[in-house]
Amino acid sequence: MSPKEQDDICEVQCFDDEKVNRLKPFAAESLGVAKIFKALADDTRAKIIHILSLEDELCVCDIAAIIGSSIANTSHHLRLLRNMGLAKYRKEGKLVFYSLDDDHVRHLISAGVEHAKEQRIPVHSESNG
Repeated sequence: MSPKEQDDICEVQCFDDEKVNRLKPFAAESLGVAKIFKALADDTRAKIIHILSLEDELCVCDIAAIIGSSIANTSHHLRLLRNMGLAKYRKEGKLVFYSLDDDHVRHLISAGVEHAKEQRIPVHSESNG
């Protein structure tokens, strides 16, 4: 390792017993979080969750048109989001409407979008057909 690579590593191994014992039980609480972020790590699903955070509910056809994707591909991603507990749907006649499962999801994506804007994270255009 170069000296630069070692700058962010402790040079001695030690830990604070009080902090470790107090915080260790909380480590297990984050187990489901990784699955949520994995679901949102896909550009198409992130777009879907973001637009659903801006509107109470949207038809699958509207979502597909907004994100520039096929209805089949959009439905596939919506199903994954629903299975992850991030979105829910209702059927009205021949139409299916999706919405966010709850406000936690809305806050999560809103915070992510705001952080990306502040960090000026580059946005690239992809075809997700």
